[in-house]
Amino acid sequence: MTTPRPLVRPARVLAAALAAGTLFATAACSGSDSSASPESDASSTVAERGLAAQTTSPASESPSDLSEEGARNALITPADIEDDWTQVRDPREWRDTLLVGSVDVAAFVDGQSDVRDCQRLVDALFDETLLGKPTGASAVTGFQQGDSRLLYQVAAYDKAELDDSMQWLSELPDTCDQFTLTGGDAGERTVQVIETSLPQAGDNRQGLTVTVKGESSGDPVTLSLDVAAVQMGADAITVTNGGLDGADHDTTSAAVEQGTQRLQEVLAGRTPSPTPSGIN
Repeated sequence: MTTPRPLVRPARVLAAALAAGTLFATAACSGSDSSASPESDASSTVAERGLAAQTTSPASESPSDLSEEGARNALITPADIEDDWTQVRDPREWRDTLLVGSVDVAAFVDGQSDVRDCQRLVDALFDETLLGKPTGASAVTGFQQGDSRLLYQVAAYDKAELDDSMQWLSELPDTCDQFTLTGGDAGERTVQVIETSLPQAGDNRQGLTVTVKGESSGDPVTLSLDVAAVQMGADAITVTNGGLDGADHDTTSAAVEQGTQRLQEVLAGRTPSPTPSGIN
Protein backbone atom coordinates (compact mmCIF):
# COMPACT_ATOMS: atom_id res chain seq x y z
CA MET A 1 0.00 0.00 0.00
CA THR A 2 1.38 3.40 -0.98
CA THR A 3 1.89 5.82 1.89
CA PRO A 4 0.00 9.13 1.26
CA ARG A 5 2.25 12.14 0.75
CA PRO A 6 1.78 14.89 3.35
CA LEU A 7 -0.18 17.88 2.22
CA VAL A 8 1.77 21.11 1.69
CA ARG A 9 0.16 23.99 3.50
CA PRO A 10 -1.28 26.66 1.17
CA ALA A 11 0.61 29.41 3.06
CA ARG A 12 3.93 27.70 2.31
CA VAL A 13 3.00 27.32 -1.34
CA LEU A 14 2.04 30.99 -1.53
CA ALA A 15 5.26 32.09 0.18
CA ALA A 16 7.33 30.00 -2.20
CA ALA A 17 5.48 31.42 -5.18
CA LEU A 18 5.98 34.96 -4.00
CA ALA A 19 9.67 34.37 -3.40
CA ALA A 20 10.09 32.81 -6.84
CA GLY A 21 8.18 35.66 -8.43
CA THR A 22 10.35 38.22 -6.66
CA LEU A 23 13.57 36.51 -7.75
CA PHE A 24 12.29 36.14 -11.32
CA ALA A 25 11.25 39.79 -11.55
CA THR A 26 14.53 40.99 -10.03
CA ALA A 27 16.57 38.86 -12.42
CA ALA A 28 14.52 40.07 -15.37
CA CYS A 29 15.09 43.68 -14.31
CA SER A 30 18.86 43.32 -13.88
CA GLY A 31 19.25 41.50 -17.19
CA SER A 32 16.94 43.71 -19.23
CA ASP A 33 17.88 46.40 -21.71
CA SER A 34 16.06 49.37 -23.22
CA SER A 35 13.88 46.95 -25.21
CA ALA A 36 12.23 45.53 -22.08
CA SER A 37 8.45 45.43 -22.26
CA PRO A 38 6.16 47.54 -20.01
CA GLU A 39 4.85 44.27 -18.53
CA SER A 40 8.31 43.26 -17.29
CA ASP A 41 8.89 46.75 -15.85
CA ALA A 42 5.58 46.56 -14.00
CA SER A 43 6.40 43.10 -12.64
CA SER A 44 9.75 44.35 -11.37
CA THR A 45 8.15 47.37 -9.70
CA VAL A 46 5.54 45.24 -7.97
CA ALA A 47 8.19 42.79 -6.77
CA GLU A 48 10.39 45.58 -5.44
CA ARG A 49 7.47 47.16 -3.61
CA GLY A 50 6.59 43.79 -2.09
CA LEU A 51 10.15 43.28 -0.90
CA ALA A 52 10.34 46.80 0.49
CA ALA A 53 7.11 46.28 2.39
CA GLN A 54 8.65 43.26 4.11
CA THR A 55 11.82 45.05 5.18
CA THR A 56 10.86 48.68 5.89
CA SER A 57 8.20 50.60 7.77
CA PRO A 58 6.27 53.58 6.43
CA ALA A 59 7.93 56.90 7.18
CA SER A 60 4.95 58.01 9.23
CA GLU A 61 5.56 55.07 11.59
CA SER A 62 9.19 56.03 12.23
CA PRO A 63 9.13 57.45 15.76
CA SER A 64 11.25 60.34 16.90
CA ASP A 65 13.99 59.72 19.48
CA LEU A 66 13.57 63.23 20.87
CA SER A 67 12.74 63.34 24.59
CA GLU A 68 11.30 66.26 26.52
CA GLU A 69 14.67 66.84 28.19
CA GLY A 70 16.40 66.57 24.83
CA ALA A 71 14.05 69.14 23.29
CA ARG A 72 14.85 71.57 26.11
CA ASN A 73 18.59 70.97 25.72
CA ALA A 74 18.32 71.60 21.98
CA LEU A 75 16.89 75.11 22.45
CA ILE A 76 19.16 77.97 21.49
CA THR A 77 20.46 80.48 24.04
CA PRO A 78 21.09 84.24 23.81
CA ALA A 79 24.75 83.44 23.05
CA ASP A 80 23.70 81.58 19.89
CA ILE A 81 22.16 84.70 18.36
CA GLU A 82 24.42 87.32 19.96
CA ASP A 83 23.58 91.04 19.91
CA ASP A 84 21.41 92.21 22.81
CA TRP A 85 18.69 89.57 22.79
CA THR A 86 17.07 88.93 26.17
CA GLN A 87 15.34 85.63 26.92
CA VAL A 88 11.72 86.06 28.00
CA ARG A 89 9.90 84.15 30.70
CA ASP A 90 7.00 82.66 28.72
CA PRO A 91 6.79 83.34 24.96
CA ARG A 92 3.54 81.35 24.78
CA GLU A 93 1.83 84.48 26.09
CA TRP A 94 2.62 86.16 22.76
CA ARG A 95 -0.26 84.36 21.07
CA ASP A 96 -2.69 86.46 23.16
CA THR A 97 -0.93 89.81 23.28
CA LEU A 98 2.43 90.98 21.99
CA LEU A 99 2.88 94.64 22.80
CA VAL A 100 5.72 96.23 20.81
CA GLY A 101 5.81 99.93 21.61
CA SER A 102 2.20 100.99 21.29
CA VAL A 103 1.27 98.26 18.80
CA ASP A 104 -0.25 94.94 19.82
CA VAL A 105 1.39 92.78 17.16
CA ALA A 106 -0.70 89.73 18.06
CA ALA A 107 -3.88 91.70 17.36
CA PHE A 108 -2.36 93.29 14.25
CA VAL A 109 -1.88 89.91 12.55
CA ASP A 110 -5.19 88.52 13.83
CA GLY A 111 -7.47 88.54 10.81
CA GLN A 112 -9.17 86.50 8.12
CA SER A 113 -7.97 85.49 4.67
CA ASP A 114 -10.02 83.98 1.87
CA VAL A 115 -7.21 81.52 1.12
CA ARG A 116 -6.97 78.59 3.52
CA ASP A 117 -3.19 78.12 3.23
CA CYS A 118 -2.62 81.82 3.90
CA GLN A 119 -4.91 81.75 6.91
CA ARG A 120 -2.94 78.84 8.35
CA LEU A 121 0.28 80.85 8.07
CA VAL A 122 -1.17 83.94 9.75
CA ASP A 123 -2.65 81.88 12.59
CA ALA A 124 0.73 80.32 13.35
CA LEU A 125 3.05 83.34 13.17
CA PHE A 126 3.47 83.63 16.95
CA ASP A 127 2.24 80.14 17.80
CA GLU A 128 3.79 76.68 18.18
CA THR A 129 1.79 75.17 15.32
CA LEU A 130 3.68 76.44 12.27
CA LEU A 131 4.42 72.84 11.24
CA GLY A 132 1.28 71.41 12.77
CA LYS A 133 0.69 70.05 16.23
CA PRO A 134 3.69 68.16 17.66
CA THR A 135 3.04 64.48 18.36
CA GLY A 136 6.00 64.06 20.70
CA ALA A 137 8.41 66.15 22.73
CA SER A 138 8.29 69.92 22.30
CA ALA A 139 10.09 72.89 23.83
CA VAL A 140 9.78 76.62 23.15
CA THR A 141 11.82 79.68 24.02
CA GLY A 142 11.62 83.34 23.11
CA PHE A 143 13.82 86.44 22.99
CA GLN A 144 13.30 90.16 22.65
CA GLN A 145 15.49 92.99 21.46
CA GLY A 146 14.07 96.48 21.05
CA ASP A 147 11.02 96.20 18.78
CA SER A 148 11.91 92.68 17.62
CA ARG A 149 10.79 89.32 18.94
CA LEU A 150 12.13 85.83 18.22
CA LEU A 151 10.15 82.64 18.87
CA TYR A 152 12.11 79.36 18.69
CA GLN A 153 10.74 75.82 18.91
CA VAL A 154 12.13 72.28 18.83
CA ALA A 155 9.55 69.50 18.42
CA ALA A 156 8.83 65.95 17.25
CA TYR A 157 6.09 65.31 14.70
CA ASP A 158 4.45 62.55 12.73
CA LYS A 159 6.93 62.14 9.87
CA ALA A 160 4.35 62.09 7.07
CA GLU A 161 2.57 65.14 8.45
CA LEU A 162 5.87 66.96 8.87
CA ASP A 163 6.75 66.22 5.24
CA ASP A 164 3.39 67.69 4.20
CA SER A 165 3.95 70.81 6.33
CA MET A 166 7.37 71.42 4.82
CA GLN A 167 5.83 71.08 1.36
CA TRP A 168 3.10 73.56 2.35
CA LEU A 169 5.72 76.07 3.47
CA SER A 170 7.64 75.72 0.21
CA GLU A 171 4.50 76.57 -1.80
CA LEU A 172 3.52 79.70 0.16
CA PRO A 173 5.58 82.18 -1.93
CA ASP A 174 3.38 81.16 -4.86
CA THR A 175 0.01 80.50 -3.21
CA CYS A 176 0.24 83.45 -0.79
CA ASP A 177 2.61 85.88 -2.53
CA GLN A 178 0.17 88.71 -1.69
CA PHE A 179 -3.18 88.59 0.08
CA THR A 180 -5.45 90.69 2.28
CA LEU A 181 -6.33 90.25 5.94
CA THR A 182 -9.67 91.58 7.15
CA GLY A 183 -11.39 91.79 10.50
CA GLY A 184 -10.14 92.80 13.90
CA ASP A 185 -9.33 96.35 15.01
CA ALA A 186 -6.65 96.96 12.35
CA GLY A 187 -8.93 97.00 9.31
CA GLU A 188 -7.53 95.71 6.04
CA ARG A 189 -3.88 94.66 5.98
CA THR A 190 -1.79 93.64 3.00
CA VAL A 191 0.42 90.60 3.47
CA GLN A 192 3.33 89.61 1.24
CA VAL A 193 5.29 86.33 1.40
CA ILE A 194 8.65 85.84 -0.30
CA GLU A 195 11.17 83.01 -0.17
CA THR A 196 14.52 83.56 1.58
CA SER A 197 17.67 81.47 1.77
CA LEU A 198 18.84 79.57 4.85
CA PRO A 199 22.13 77.91 5.78
CA GLN A 200 22.52 74.36 4.46
CA ALA A 201 21.18 72.54 7.51
CA GLY A 202 19.16 69.43 8.28
CA ASP A 203 17.41 67.16 5.78
CA ASN A 204 15.08 69.85 4.48
CA ARG A 205 14.65 73.55 5.12
CA GLN A 206 12.44 76.47 4.13
CA GLY A 207 12.82 80.20 4.72
CA LEU A 208 10.23 82.94 4.22
CA THR A 209 9.89 86.64 4.91
CA VAL A 210 6.36 87.75 5.74
CA THR A 211 5.47 91.45 5.59
CA VAL A 212 2.20 92.79 6.99
CA LYS A 213 1.23 96.40 6.20
CA GLY A 214 -1.72 98.27 7.67
CA GLU A 215 -2.70 100.75 10.36
CA SER A 216 -2.82 100.62 14.13
CA SER A 217 -4.60 103.40 16.03
CA GLY A 218 -4.59 105.44 12.83
CA ASP A 219 -0.83 105.18 12.30
CA PRO A 220 0.80 103.20 9.46
CA VAL A 221 2.46 99.99 10.62
CA THR A 222 4.74 97.54 8.82
CA LEU A 223 5.58 94.25 10.49
CA SER A 224 8.35 92.15 8.92
CA LEU A 225 9.03 88.59 10.05
CA ASP A 226 11.47 85.89 9.04
CA VAL A 227 9.91 82.44 9.20
CA ALA A 228 12.28 79.46 9.06
CA ALA A 229 11.92 75.70 9.47
CA VAL A 230 14.54 72.95 9.39
CA GLN A 231 13.57 69.28 9.29
CA MET A 232 15.66 66.42 10.65
CA GLY A 233 13.77 63.16 10.14
CA ALA A 234 10.63 63.39 12.27
CA ASP A 235 11.97 66.38 14.23
CA ALA A 236 12.17 70.05 13.32
CA ILE A 237 13.16 73.48 14.54
CA THR A 238 11.16 76.59 13.72
CA VAL A 239 12.06 80.25 14.01
CA THR A 240 9.88 83.36 13.78
CA ASN A 241 11.98 86.52 14.03
CA GLY A 242 11.26 90.18 13.37
CA GLY A 243 9.25 93.19 14.34
CA LEU A 244 8.35 96.76 13.45
CA ASP A 245 11.94 97.62 12.53
CA GLY A 246 12.25 94.76 10.04
CA ALA A 247 13.65 91.25 10.23
CA ASP A 248 17.32 90.63 10.96
CA HIS A 249 18.24 87.86 8.52
CA ASP A 250 21.65 87.33 10.13
CA THR A 251 19.98 86.51 13.44
CA THR A 252 17.62 84.08 11.72
CA SER A 253 20.55 82.35 10.01
CA ALA A 254 22.46 82.12 13.30
CA ALA A 255 19.44 80.62 15.06
CA VAL A 256 19.05 78.05 12.29
CA GLU A 257 22.72 77.14 12.13
CA GLN A 258 23.36 76.93 15.87
CA GLY A 259 19.98 75.35 16.57
CA THR A 260 20.52 72.59 14.01
CA GLN A 261 23.88 71.76 15.56
CA ARG A 262 22.35 71.56 19.02
CA LEU A 263 19.56 69.28 17.83
CA GLN A 264 22.07 67.02 16.06
CA GLU A 265 24.00 66.70 19.33
CA VAL A 266 20.85 65.76 21.22
CA LEU A 267 19.76 63.17 18.64
CA ALA A 268 23.25 61.66 18.82
CA GLY A 269 22.73 61.10 22.55
CA ARG A 270 24.90 63.99 23.71
CA THR A 271 24.18 67.13 25.70
CA PRO A 272 25.13 70.28 23.77
CA SER A 273 27.89 72.32 25.36
CA PRO A 274 27.06 75.88 26.37
CA THR A 275 27.56 78.21 23.43
CA PRO A 276 30.54 80.50 24.10
CA SER A 277 29.87 84.20 23.82
CA GLY A 278 31.24 85.94 20.76
CA ILE A 279 30.48 83.03 18.41
CA ASN A 280 30.29 83.90 14.73
